[in-house]
Amino acid sequence: MNLQMKCGLLVAIGLVCAQLSAAAPAAAAPAAGEAAYTHNCVQCHADTLEGGEFGPPLKGEKFNAHWQSQPSDALLQYIATKMPPAGPGSLRTQEYADIEIYIRHVTGGIGDAAAGGGAAEAGRAAIAERNARLCSASIAHDATYDAAVAARTKLLTGMSRVSEELLRNPPAGDWLHWRRTYDGLGFSPLAQINKKNVAKLGTAWSWSLPPSVNEITPLVHDGVLYIASGAAVQALNAASGELLWQYQRLLPDEADGGRSARAKSLAMLGDTLYAPTADGHLVALEGKSGKLLWDHAIITTEQGAHSGDADGSPFRLDGGPIVAHGKVILGVSLGVSLGVTRGKGGAYVVALDAQSGKEVWRFNTIAQPGEPGSDSWNGHPLNERYGAGVWVPGSYDPDLNLVYFGTGNTYATATLLVPEATERPENLGLYTDSTLALNADTGTLAWHYQHMGRDVWDLDWAFEQSLVNLTINGQARRLVVTGGKLALFDAVDRSTGEYVFSRDLGLQNVVQQIEPATGRKLINPAVQPEAGVTKLVCPYNTSGRNWPATAINPDTAVLYVPLAESCMNHTFTPGSAADIAAGGVDTRMEQRVRPDTDGKFGRLQAINLQTGKVLWTDRERASPSSAVLATGGGLVFNGNHDRQFRAYDDQSGAILWETRLNAPPASFPITYTVNGEQYVAVVAGGGSALEATRATLTPEIDTPAGNPVLFVFKLPH
Repeated sequence: MNLQMKCGLLVAIGLVCAQLSAAAPAAAAPAAGEAAYTHNCVQCHADTLEGGEFGPPLKGEKFNAHWQSQPSDALLQYIATKMPPAGPGSLRTQEYADIEIYIRHVTGGIGDAAAGGGAAEAGRAAIAERNARLCSASIAHDATYDAAVAARTKLLTGMSRVSEELLRNPPAGDWLHWRRTYDGLGFSPLAQINKKNVAKLGTAWSWSLPPSVNEITPLVHDGVLYIASGAAVQALNAASGELLWQYQRLLPDEADGGRSARAKSLAMLGDTLYAPTADGHLVALEGKSGKLLWDHAIITTEQGAHSGDADGSPFRLDGGPIVAHGKVILGVSLGVSLGVTRGKGGAYVVALDAQSGKEVWRFNTIAQPGEPGSDSWNGHPLNERYGAGVWVPGSYDPDLNLVYFGTGNTYATATLLVPEATERPENLGLYTDSTLALNADTGTLAWHYQHMGRDVWDLDWAFEQSLVNLTINGQARRLVVTGGKLALFDAVDRSTGEYVFSRDLGLQNVVQQIEPATGRKLINPAVQPEAGVTKLVCPYNTSGRNWPATAINPDTAVLYVPLAESCMNHTFTPGSAADIAAGGVDTRMEQRVRPDTDGKFGRLQAINLQTGKVLWTDRERASPSSAVLATGGGLVFNGNHDRQFRAYDDQSGAILWETRLNAPPASFPITYTVNGEQYVAVVAGGGSALEATRATLTPEIDTPAGNPVLFVFKLPH
């Protein structure tokens, strides 16, 4: 077993062998370190650094001897990845650096961090040898320890390679994509847990994750579960929850320790795991050890990453990667303030070579000058065009070699309303609110379909692109089905982008009519923006449907949709051209209950895509907070804002099982098997971006703060 793997296994049982690739930040004054130490470390290590009931001493001959023998950055690496015990990695990078400098200053015997320390001069080979010896000497290797290490080593080394063929046809017991398969359906054929026995479902294990606004989807392959949260990527035993290895990233302060990270997916190919990071990078990690293979900056400072707009929301990686034809492909999303990304050319989809990490192609989601669609921005120049963010991972059709991504709206609504407010081809704002079909090898746009032009209500169509095969008028059709916040779903041909049909779930008042031949949405005149005039618009911009994904059972063509029922007072408040160009806000949106409300704001709805018939609707006081998972066992899993996680009968909508979690499950549930046993997993907590607005509808429902937790359920033996 190599050192990287061995150290990762030692970490898994609470031992010390820190691994980190980032360099130490610049030194700060010991006074800053004393303040940071007092605030974060005194309870365990005492103000004298002599240790106490909960922590060992940070000074003295033994402490000095240990750290003097380490590389110069080892102490910083250790405290940044392990401290504080209740929230490793939760402090700002500069705070960790200040604390390390303060400890060195007080002890006076472990060298100067800035100067390099004695071990740095010993040579890389000697350091590696010493670290291996220290790592192996840090515990008595009794029979229990040896058995645990052997079992973990066997699990990791026994994993098979994830081939392109395996990605096309994943085993039923694995979860290898964001929505399990390339088609993005969120459906698993597993049926061990079914309508007859789901009432017996119980907790198998749980795992507390590092701080983040967690919307992650775990991946599972050959009994190993991969998950990311905050600044960490972790590999766990999918049957027991034991940590196998951890990659910890030392983030710049602008990335707030990863606490606001909300990536939705990881990806795999071969022996490599691909993970987006909170500082706008994509890293490739060895799946069996967590070793960093390459690191590519998707978002650079020049493109606006961490450049500090008013609400701390620059370009972000809120979606996640997919692997297609040897490329790792992902989209870039936006902050909600305009200043950071104005003039940056808008959001984009980027493809990296899976082996090297080098960029292969890039597609800008806002039409650039001289390109098709450039004349659709109401006469405004590029630096006044904004939006078209890519908020979720894409889907892929290997037969067509096309990847499909959805895009969001523009937040600078005045761009599409001034000087000419009448909707026409010249102010549709391409490629906002569109499905983009891109060649996976070249990034060339094969076709686009704009679901709604000139969206000035923040009612994105930026969600999952579900690839469905249906028979329409006696003809087999390969379709892309996707819905916007309006809870209105369009189906288009996935080879050509030709419009086929729409399904409206009845929560919106924006679209008055849909042209049957083209799908063009004719807008209700009553909601058209007028400067300074408040209009009632349904749904609210975080209601209807949102990023919690739908699921489709491909055998029955039934679509399961999590929905929230509310409306908004929408007011267009245009400023001067200079204000808008500088990032000024030109719209106010205030949530309000629907005029016909009965106090139930949550809805889970089943609709037959083939016929358009609504099969059943479950309405609850609390709004859905998680994506939907459908299974071959006749079950539909979904979680609500009131912390309930439920299993429904997929045919009737009856609730067959429920459990209350520590916090709302604002993520994407999955199911998988290990050694013939089926598990269901979901992440709860962390503080979803939807929680605040949903909470205003149900103020009596309190949701606790805290780190996200991964819950895993299975049937009893």
